[in-house]
Amino acid sequence: MSLNPGTATLAVDDNPRRYEHLSTIRLEDPSAISRAAKGRRRHPGLKHGRQNFIVAADHPARGALSVGNDPVAMADRRQLLDRLQIALANPAVDGILASPDIMDDLLLLGALEGKLVFGSMNRGGLAGLVNEFDDRFTGHTAAALEELGADGGKMLTRICLGDPDTVSLLEATAKAIDSLAERKLIAMVEPFLSVRENGRVRNDLSPDAVIKSIAIAEGLGSTSAYTWMKLPVVAEMERVMAATTMPTVLLGGDPAGTQDEVFATWGAALALPGVQGLTVGRTLLYPADGDVAGAVAAAASLLHHTTSARTAEVSE
Repeated sequence: MSLNPGTATLAVDDNPRRYEHLSTIRLEDPSAISRAAKGRRRHPGLKHGRQNFIVAADHPARGALSVGNDPVAMADRRQLLDRLQIALANPAVDGILASPDIMDDLLLLGALEGKLVFGSMNRGGLAGLVNEFDDRFTGHTAAALEELGADGGKMLTRICLGDPDTVSLLEATAKAIDSLAERKLIAMVEPFLSVRENGRVRNDLSPDAVIKSIAIAEGLGSTSAYTWMKLPVVAEMERVMAATTMPTVLLGGDPAGTQDEVFATWGAALALPGVQGLTVGRTLLYPADGDVAGAVAAAASLLHHTTSARTAEVSE
């Protein structure tokens, strides 16, 4: 099977009926999803000194189908599932961040055995929507994630000082953090200071803007005990990471530059204190050369796995 013209690096069955059984199960036995979730082997647990690698697949639910210059790269669900299964098959990949529809498919495929599972909670701020900043919680709820045996939920928190919908989003985010914390589930908060320019939302990726977004986001909710940050890799990451004591995963986004350049910036950021790993989607699932397995392996090689001082003290 060829992912891109001139490439043939993803050797999977390209039968158009290869996922027809998912439709059959959804039609005849929808409770199979719940059974698959309950019977799933869980991840062995988070450890300081061992960075985690989580693949993100919640973009389509917000109508964000583009990768690079292709506006509909993520539109084919069969190809997306192919790519996700290749990524998740790498033992260095710890888990998934996905919207409910994709999560359910992966559960039925048995692709989440031993993996961390994070659900995507707010997908209502559709890409290009006239009120995109009114990013309502239309995906996983904390109760649903608990029922699934998930490890946490993620929320996109775009803060626009010039848009009145921002305050409602902040309130909804705080409530979601509290609801997750009540269940001892991780709240993975992805904050940005954002503006609307020429009808499009733009995230301000200057260090000062990212730092300010962290300050706002980490104060949401009545407790921060289970809160993580999900942050972009920007300039002056040392100063950015000094803004929080919360476990932080780095997001990939849809970056410019060559793969080697992007990986170099990730590698430098992964060496900083407090960085718990990567949560990356499009960059690895749709690499320019079509080699998903190669891109995932290259990113995995950047992670740090060391024995923490605390673990050493306990074992002595």
